[in-house]
Amino acid sequence: MADSLTPERRSWNMSRIRGKNTKPELLVRRLLHAKGYRYRLHGTARGGKLPGNPDLVFAGRRKVIFVNGCFWHFHDCRVGQHAPKSNAEFWDTKRSRTKARDAEQRQRLEDLGWEVLTLWECGIKDLPALEAELESFLGPETAGTTKHRAPGADVTHDTPPNPSRTASAS
Repeated sequence: MADSLTPERRSWNMSRIRGKNTKPELLVRRLLHAKGYRYRLHGTARGGKLPGNPDLVFAGRRKVIFVNGCFWHFHDCRVGQHAPKSNAEFWDTKRSRTKARDAEQRQRLEDLGWEVLTLWECGIKDLPALEAELESFLGPETAGTTKHRAPGADVTHDTPPNPSRTASAS
């Protein structure tokens, strides 16, 4: 079947596809932030760029997360295995290169001591499973303010303090 769009329109459509801040990535970021996890974006860790520019970087944990689109990264699911009929050779080469590059970048990160999790667009739809996978990978969340709390700030009292006891006796 021939492409129903003109080359100019197809080019315009393709130029609107983002590589950063995609809907699946934003969903994962909102979920993690709501659970108290803090992260850096797009491969930045301590002033440098990591191989492959991971979507989420947890520098203190030495863990990174990639949020991949199934089609673009040649996933094993139905969407990832769909092969475009128009300009098929170009797309096969492009997607194969992307898959090989992903594997190489993952290996480079692991060689540098980073743990890597790849989330696929198709797997993000099941939110309870996604939450469990993220918590399993990242471990228990720690509030970002725990290091900077004032002494005794985490102490809770069952009863309010008695003002007469705290007043100095004169």
